[in-house]
Amino acid sequence: MLRASHGSTFAEVAEKGQVFGQNRFAARAHEVYTNGMAKFLVTGGAGFIGSSIAEALLAKGEKVRILDDFSTGRRKNVESLKGDVEVIEGSIVDPETVARAVKGVEVIFHQAAIPSVVRSVENPGASMLANVQGTTTVLDGARHAKVKRVIFAASSSAYGDTPTLPKIETMPTSPRSPYAVSKLTGEHLMAVFAALYGLETLSLRYFNVFGPRQDPTSQYAAVIPNFVTAALGNKAPTVYGDGEQTRDFCFIENTVGANLLAATTSNKLSGQVVNVACGERISLNQLLAYIGEEAGVKFEPKYVPSRAGDVRDSLASIEAARALIGYEPKVLVREGLKRTFAAFKAAWQAS
Repeated sequence: MLRASHGSTFAEVAEKGQVFGQNRFAARAHEVYTNGMAKFLVTGGAGFIGSSIAEALLAKGEKVRILDDFSTGRRKNVESLKGDVEVIEGSIVDPETVARAVKGVEVIFHQAAIPSVVRSVENPGASMLANVQGTTTVLDGARHAKVKRVIFAASSSAYGDTPTLPKIETMPTSPRSPYAVSKLTGEHLMAVFAALYGLETLSLRYFNVFGPRQDPTSQYAAVIPNFVTAALGNKAPTVYGDGEQTRDFCFIENTVGANLLAATTSNKLSGQVVNVACGERISLNQLLAYIGEEAGVKFEPKYVPSRAGDVRDSLASIEAARALIGYEPKVLVREGLKRTFAAFKAAWQAS
């Protein structure tokens, strides 16, 4: 249970507005205090992936600090965490806030970002500010605080729409959106800080991560929560394009595992980039069929034109991650979909 310094629970304090400021972009941080120094910092720890990493660390008995401005992260993701966790509300763009957040930590899982290709096309400046300037601020804070290692949430969008499959880390990049550019820039920053300052860094190129904590209510919601909620609501899902485009979907447990392996590997990390995926691909039409089987419904999707910035096909080689950090996907797509559908269904029935 998260507790504030005066003994109230996190939920009570947040509800009263005593911990978290009303301005979600406030430069000054507000925090829930726990005793002891955290070893791990998760930026974006209220988000889908960040909160899942925090949960896994807490389950191992680790002390965890979270930095999030709650602009896209959800408070309920933090409220549900069990263990010794400290929450700082503030922006990764603010050096003072970041300096407080990185103090005393050994490893940073840098997950904070403004996600979504579509959102970046609509507002490229916001994506660049958070994803590029924010990443620079986190890295600079890390080097001054003598942090040992930074693990970065990179993106497969850096590859763009190149026809060559599978995507291998050594192939040329070709970003097609401001989001992709911002994430690729983050990779370069990781490599530069490793070379200049000796900071151990690794960029994990995520491929279409999915799982129970994804937000299905956002207008920028990812394809799997969109399809699952459509199935639960007996509605026609919207498919951008013809549905034959393919993706290498990766269940959240695999992504979390890759982060933990990266944090603990004895191999030297010096700005490398590795793919994190399952190494298999399915079309969106096949994905719909799988979800329909789970829901016991037959989909009649609404097909609309493709969106700007989207890529046609995606498939990862995961050999580099295997070699460097010992990564192996534990949960493949069908099993991940079963777990995700069950979680969404339970939440749907409880609402």
